[in-house]
Amino acid sequence: MLKAVIVVLLVATLISLFSGLFFLVHDAGRTSRVVMTLFVRVLLSALIVALIGWGFYSGQLRPVLG
Repeated sequence: MLKAVIVVLLVATLISLFSGLFFLVHDAGRTSRVVMTLFVRVLLSALIVALIGWGFYSGQLRPVLG
């Protein structure tokens, strides 16, 4: 379950990345939509890092050793 949530958040981060690129090209810096997508991307990335840390701490995730 945790792995699926992490994958969904990664996909949402990629969507935010490309929507920010679209807004950067389309708006040419006239609106704050690029800043908002950057905020969403940073928030999603922080959530992913927190979930990965919690997964290792709780034992739901294990490092792959060779």
